[in-house]
Amino acid sequence: MKKNAVLSLLLFLSNVFAIAQSAEDRGLEIAQKAVEADKGFESSKVSLKMILANKHGQESERFLENQTLELHDDGDKSLIIFHSPKDVEGTATLTFTHKLTSDDQWLYLPAVKRVKRISSDNKSGPFMGSEFAYEDLSSQEVEKYRYKFLREDNINGIKTYVVERYPNDPKSGYTKQIVWYHQENFRIEKTEYYDRKGALMKTLSFNNYKQYLNKHWRAGELVMENHLSGKKTRLIFENYKFKTGLKDQDFSQNSLARAGK
Repeated sequence: MKKNAVLSLLLFLSNVFAIAQSAEDRGLEIAQKAVEADKGFESSKVSLKMILANKHGQESERFLENQTLELHDDGDKSLIIFHSPKDVEGTATLTFTHKLTSDDQWLYLPAVKRVKRISSDNKSGPFMGSEFAYEDLSSQEVEKYRYKFLREDNINGIKTYVVERYPNDPKSGYTKQIVWYHQENFRIEKTEYYDRKGALMKTLSFNNYKQYLNKHWRAGELVMENHLSGKKTRLIFENYKFKTGLKDQDFSQNSLARAGK
């Protein structure tokens, strides 16, 4: 009887391990499909309106543009340039996303006319007073996280896969993120961000999706809500352009300074 009991326990434990391993594999597979579904845009440009709202609902607006270069051997590169209002005009941010190492980021400050490197210790800080952190600006490279499939869900009438992911970067401001992926095209519908204490910190909602070039899905609006501060940031996207001819040399510290002038 003791032998049978031991065998039963081992079988039970092996089944538990198999289920856990399967959840990890399925989560990774979904994340990989999401990246695969968006490959091939090469480069893009888009105009944005950023609306900052405090906990009392008072709002201020900023206007900017984002340029992105798609890379396959490493993470994508992006350049964000602020055009107005006057107090942020010319400010620009350059991000080199990496798959296996910490991202490289630089900030051009027109008031002092110099490029400042953003330390890895500061990437969890707010980007230009918004509810987005500097690390939120990076492209969603699969290798940046570990994954676990949680469940299927229905969000706003859309069938989704819910996946928990854990940042590999020890300096990330998040312990985990929970992501809702569309079951058919694998675009992201919602992301929850949990802080270093494990509490729900922010929720990012993706609204008004539109498909471009019969493949690439882009949200017309992103809404980042901070549950701890009561603040909210909306990003409204206009005039998406793809395969714009941008090159690697367009994403350098020199181009960052030029973009801000």
